[in-house]
Amino acid sequence: MSALEPRDAAADPDEAVATDVAPRPGPRADLPDGDGAKDSVLDSAHRALSIGIVSVVLLIAFEATAVGTAMPVAARELNGVSVYAFAFSAYFTTSLFAMVLAGQWSDRSGPLAPLTVGISAFAAGLLLSGTAGTMWLFILGRAVQGLGGGLVIVALYVIVGRAYAEHLRPAIMAAFAASWVVPSVVGPLASGTVTEHLGWRWVFLGIPVLVVFPLALALPAIRRTASGPADPTVPVAPWDRRRIRLALGISAGAALLQYAGQELRWLALVPAAAGVALLVPAVRGLLPQGTCRAARGLPSVVLLRGIAAGAFIAAESFVPLMLVTQRGLSPTLAGLSLAMGGLTWALGSWIQARPWTEPYRERIVVLGMVLVALAIAAAPSVLITAVPVWVLAVAWALGCLGMGAVIASTSVLLMKLSAPEEVGANSAALQISDGLSNVLLLAAGGAAFAALGGGAVGHAVTTATGTGSHPGAFVAVFLPMAGVAAAGAWVATRLGDAKSL
Repeated sequence: MSALEPRDAAADPDEAVATDVAPRPGPRADLPDGDGAKDSVLDSAHRALSIGIVSVVLLIAFEATAVGTAMPVAARELNGVSVYAFAFSAYFTTSLFAMVLAGQWSDRSGPLAPLTVGISAFAAGLLLSGTAGTMWLFILGRAVQGLGGGLVIVALYVIVGRAYAEHLRPAIMAAFAASWVVPSVVGPLASGTVTEHLGWRWVFLGIPVLVVFPLALALPAIRRTASGPADPTVPVAPWDRRRIRLALGISAGAALLQYAGQELRWLALVPAAAGVALLVPAVRGLLPQGTCRAARGLPSVVLLRGIAAGAFIAAESFVPLMLVTQRGLSPTLAGLSLAMGGLTWALGSWIQARPWTEPYRERIVVLGMVLVALAIAAAPSVLITAVPVWVLAVAWALGCLGMGAVIASTSVLLMKLSAPEEVGANSAALQISDGLSNVLLLAAGGAAFAALGGGAVGHAVTTATGTGSHPGAFVAVFLPMAGVAAAGAWVATRLGDAKSL
């Protein structure tokens, strides 16, 4: 949100206390057990809950697509292009701490409270960014959003682990992916139109209105089906202060590395060293043993999630900026060039949810990572003016197809490889890997971007067709991320549990 590897916790009582969850019996006893032929995520027992939590994901999707489109304009107006990557990494940095907090909070009192507080913080962060007068205040708002987002994502995973039988989880994960389709198409168009005619601030100030619907629909359903401790007969476990300290360490370490990457001075080695000193013990304590060496099974699942999400997000964060500054596209067109990705992401997630794909899940994930690597590698081709922008749109759609299969499959595999009492802790580990990789790779990409003159990009467009300078700054972001994604294709060959081979 160190999660333990799937095994009998009683065999090692000293390590068993490392988990931040109380034993949970799996799906609630008053819900269908999954043996019936007609149960589904939309049957009478699950309908309200499914619609409610998918609506929460819909809110997050609108934020990601709309805000991403407005970000280049906001950064230029606030004179913050040189720290552009901070606007994205600040979100992930604070979410790392919130993920661990949400795991313990959900197991102590149920996921209802962290979900409610998380959505509220998410909205508050949007309001803060939308009213910011400086880039650093804008980044602070993004950090508050990250606290909310970290609480929300873990709470959702706990809800899925408790309320849905194993064979229903691929379907609900596919529904999560499908909820990105409409925002991916409508979000960039709406955001670009608002940015051009009303100003970028209204993109941030308008989204909090969407909070009302998820709260009204999801919370009553969660209260009925997944609220309270996982096992009411077990005494509530105390807060694990060691894990909270590790969570603070991982967030502070990631922030220090991000700061050092942007400074580009010898003195920056001091915060960089401090960041590494904080991160190493935190990663060892919060992720499954063997994650860093891609041990087969759960550790590789957690590692792959970080590789895939980090490489893709770090690359995608610079796509709108590249199209606006180098090709002269409007914010609307820059966002729409990625709109097809929402459809193909949902398609990839839908494919992995089909029953016939289960025996081939590992191969599908390998293929997905190959598509991601190729898409990222193809992105900077549009820096050549003879290459039409639609080439990037098509390539990114294929990359999103791969991401849809990879992200949903890692979620399904995590629950499959986790003992019932470890689902919460392992879900937290998966999200930490995701968030930490986003921060570190954004830091690396941002440092390379700044080192090659990316900070001047925001002032370089002088004509309608775009005459942006320093195209090499974008190449220095995309090609290394393509290499990271290619390494993920190898990790994807190690997802199966060694005991099942």
